[in-house]
Amino acid sequence: MLPPPTLLGRRVLVLGATGFIGRWVARCAARAGADCLLQARSAAALAVLREPYDLRGAERIVDLAEPGAVEELLEAEPCDLVLNLVGYGVDRSERDETLAVELNERLPQRIAAALAGSATRLVHVGSALEYGAVGGDLDEEGGHRATTLYGRTKLAATRALADLRRRDALDCLTVRLFTVYGPGEHAGRLLPALIAATASGDAVELSAGLQRRDFDQVEEVAHGLLALGAGPRPADPVINLARGRLESVREFCLAAARVFGLAEEKLLFGRLPTRAEEMSHEAVSTERLQRALGRPLELGLEAGLLRTREFIEETK
Repeated sequence: MLPPPTLLGRRVLVLGATGFIGRWVARCAARAGADCLLQARSAAALAVLREPYDLRGAERIVDLAEPGAVEELLEAEPCDLVLNLVGYGVDRSERDETLAVELNERLPQRIAAALAGSATRLVHVGSALEYGAVGGDLDEEGGHRATTLYGRTKLAATRALADLRRRDALDCLTVRLFTVYGPGEHAGRLLPALIAATASGDAVELSAGLQRRDFDQVEEVAHGLLALGAGPRPADPVINLARGRLESVREFCLAAARVFGLAEEKLLFGRLPTRAEEMSHEAVSTERLQRALGRPLELGLEAGLLRTREFIEETK
């Protein structure tokens, strides 16, 4: 397990603090000693998460899609570190192209412009979907063939931030995430569906599950994001945050069934087609991550799923 960094005395702004990964970054930052500011669109959504996720910090209820909103927030709240976990399009119901462009592509550039000339570091969260249909090993300098709206808009932001970093000496970094799982995922995703089946006893229809993914547990991902934000400025503008190890969706499902007590015969592999947008690739390069942190993510499937189960049981 990648250890959490020390953030004692540092002021940290988490944009998108109610999201799946944002809530874990906020939790881990506070536990690492940071003075946290938690941005969200809804005070009610943040309030619901405070106790189970032990979210500590002052709330800032701001709709970042509004013109001038993020600029006003950053001017009013100077910070040592800003983590941008805002994203639109992960949930399959999010298909508004205007919002995708505004939140995934333009917002990161507005954040960077507002921070220009300051000592604040910006860690912007990118996505594996920026690689799209490129295939082969996924290294940051390789090709990009984003095929989804989410991937295309995220890639546009990554490229723009890299240009700003070169041109304006801005202290910013894009960190690409891969198949992140754990407590707080959207209900329609794979692990929540398997956990729900454990409770209901229902069978789960699945694809053949042959596609391979770099599965990363959300708490360790949060530690990685904060470590990249707290350490020396990385030499590279884009870093893959991953284990560098691929396992099939089938292997993930079987491991989850063992950990959560779901009978293997309830996993109906091959009943569903593989989605057209599914990526096919080889190993994820972690060379840049190892240069920056000394090691990649480490938590294996069984250990990561056990941590997930423990958290769910503790917060029932």
